[in-house]
Amino acid sequence: MSSRPEFLWYIPNDVKAGHRGDTATANPNSLETLTAQALALEQHGWKGALIGTGWGRPDTFTVAAALAARTTTFEPLIAIRPGYWRPANFASAAATLDQLTGGRVKVNIVSGQDDLAAYGDSEGDQAQRYARTKEFMRLVRKLWTDEGVTYAGEYFQVENSTAAPRLEARGERRHPKLYFGGASEAAEKVAATEADVQLFWGEPLEDVKQRIERLKALSKELDRDLPPLEFGLRITTLVRDTTEQAWADAEAKVAEMAKVKGSGWNDHAGPVAVGQRRLLDLQARGDVIDDNLYTAPGKFGGGGAGTTWLVGSAQDVARSLRKYQELGITHFILSDTPYLAEIKRQGDQLLPLLQG
Repeated sequence: MSSRPEFLWYIPNDVKAGHRGDTATANPNSLETLTAQALALEQHGWKGALIGTGWGRPDTFTVAAALAARTTTFEPLIAIRPGYWRPANFASAAATLDQLTGGRVKVNIVSGQDDLAAYGDSEGDQAQRYARTKEFMRLVRKLWTDEGVTYAGEYFQVENSTAAPRLEARGERRHPKLYFGGASEAAEKVAATEADVQLFWGEPLEDVKQRIERLKALSKELDRDLPPLEFGLRITTLVRDTTEQAWADAEAKVAEMAKVKGSGWNDHAGPVAVGQRRLLDLQARGDVIDDNLYTAPGKFGGGGAGTTWLVGSAQDVARSLRKYQELGITHFILSDTPYLAEIKRQGDQLLPLLQG
């Protein structure tokens, strides 16, 4: 299990300008814009970035491959969906990129609802969706680690399948880590048996503690046959030179969100998933929970990792992130807008307080 924390950023991978209050440029998804962010991540202490996915966005895997070719240490956490990909061709594509980049690939499996019919997919209820995801994750891992794989599941089948190139073992790393999110009962069962890293959104410390304990118990109950599940936090971090300035800017940003009714912020505006509902329900517990977890953005259109923010000076936010680390969080995916400026600010001011 990882002991040293790892810090990633977030690249939205969206053709619409002004994502979550970002600087509105003519082409936010140009190779030049995205490369500038990836290079800044390398230069300011970050390990890599989650690259967002969803129908209507550019293809995440293609973006990741392009950025990997223009960088040297940048590790893309590539968000992908079962159904959009078949297990065998995804396993081969990811193994190829991993080999070409010297082992820099990470994978985030996304099972939330999407415009499936637009790309020719279909699904049943939640139970079916997560049953298919479980098969996908199990089969992809087998294709990475075994040869001549024959598998006949309910959703996927392969016969005498050997994905090429073969993945090179790198220390304890046998394959790219599979990150996974989801807060429903069905999702937690998949995480407990199949995921390498379970990602949480920005919930209060006690809530995260309870979820970690539940997932550890589930792993034992369901006879997990993989290394122990690791845990990650995906959250917005608003950092300024002083506590007072951070809160003034956070409140001003929320006021602007209210004016535009959350335009550009809520990319989780479809059917509200269990994890998103948990974040929205936090509003009933106050605008600020714990020391500096700000729930007000969710009232005015903030969705996903933009629903709750950690707000404060670098020292304030580092103190809060260390508390999550004490609970067992070892993977952090942070972000704020404007993305490029905040990559630099938080890389220079926040990361040194967390990596020492």
